[in-house]
Amino acid sequence: MRVLLTGATGFIGRAVAQALRQRGHAVVPATRRPPPGGGEHVQADFAAVPPRDWWVPRLAGIDAVVNAIGILREQGGQTFEALHHRAPAELFHACHAAGVRCVVQVSALGADARGRTGYHRSKKAADDVLRALPLRSAIVQPSLVYGPGGTSAALFNKLAAAPVLPFPAGGRMLVQPVHLHDVVQGIVHLVEEPPEGSSTYAFAGPQPLALADYLRHLRAAMGENPRQWIVPLPASLFRAGATLAGLVPGSMLDRDTADMLLAGNAAEVNGLPALLGRAPRAPRDFIAPAARESARREAALDLWLPVLRLALAFMWLWTALVSFGLYPVRDSLALLARVGLHGAAASVALYGAALLDLVLGVLTLAAPARWRRPVWLAQAALVAGYTVLITVFLPEYWLHPYGPITKNLPILALIGLLWSLEPPARGDNR
Repeated sequence: MRVLLTGATGFIGRAVAQALRQRGHAVVPATRRPPPGGGEHVQADFAAVPPRDWWVPRLAGIDAVVNAIGILREQGGQTFEALHHRAPAELFHACHAAGVRCVVQVSALGADARGRTGYHRSKKAADDVLRALPLRSAIVQPSLVYGPGGTSAALFNKLAAAPVLPFPAGGRMLVQPVHLHDVVQGIVHLVEEPPEGSSTYAFAGPQPLALADYLRHLRAAMGENPRQWIVPLPASLFRAGATLAGLVPGSMLDRDTADMLLAGNAAEVNGLPALLGRAPRAPRDFIAPAARESARREAALDLWLPVLRLALAFMWLWTALVSFGLYPVRDSLALLARVGLHGAAASVALYGAALLDLVLGVLTLAAPARWRRPVWLAQAALVAGYTVLITVFLPEYWLHPYGPITKNLPILALIGLLWSLEPPARGDNR
């Protein structure tokens, strides 16, 4: 069977492509750019909404279509209305005109009349178009999908790794997370044995559970103590924080995703067990024992690295404020005199260093990715330079009971960690 697959480079799409090929099917990916390995493909930009007449000749010889296009947040020219509704609708009409045997639409649990977010409303609009066409079609509505490489899986692992977690309603909203492997197996089954008309299937885990319990299962699967202190947080405060997070490029959290979390995500009727012929995988089994330690470490890094960056930024910014005058300038100049700097030279050194600290603090928070490695190197060089100067001219500070110089050693280790975790520039990979 030849299967046209949209969203083939996405989280679910990649796994579906692999599973279909393992079953002996030919997969024709529809992507914005040609796939790296070449091969048969259709180059299509869903954001531009290719019309049905454009699709019809490209569907010649195609037996089935799986639409796995999806975005969690709008950005740039990628909108819910284009990618979730209008572009799939044109493709579905073309499938009918071209005589495609069946269509599987990957929608989302909650894409129904109660859906309030743009994400859910746009998914429902495409689902309704497909239901109205005289096609053999299956509309798959997964709950929270967990799997390696998934952004939502990384988010929930990070939440699970936190020893204390402030969350609305204490995390009592119901969810029914499902493993990627089960979702993919269900989709492949529907491609091979589509329903006679149009049917909708909720794809969910074995049973609903409170979000707090889901996180406890993930903690246990990562080898952590399952006990987690979840502090109830007012929903209004959570929404306000999500609105601010939505201003950060690449953030999964914004006002809409916050509303989706607050609403819960459980299925009234789970269509997955009948397709699989068994119960879906339980959350306690989402992480294989062999992957437990790597998942735990990755979650810990995802959780604590932003905290470390904030702490480092605070150190630079506070040092700048102290140097600009919170600490008596007279005393600062006296210290510089012991290093051999007097008069105008001492003032330039004091305020120049304060300005440099200020710049480094801002860059710690806001430097673009391509600047970060040089920023970390500059910080390491500055801390090391300060340490050497104080060692030569003010060696007694090594014996200070508050350890003002010995603290530079863990700071250098932290900066080294941040530097090593930054992806190298493309030119560094020769």
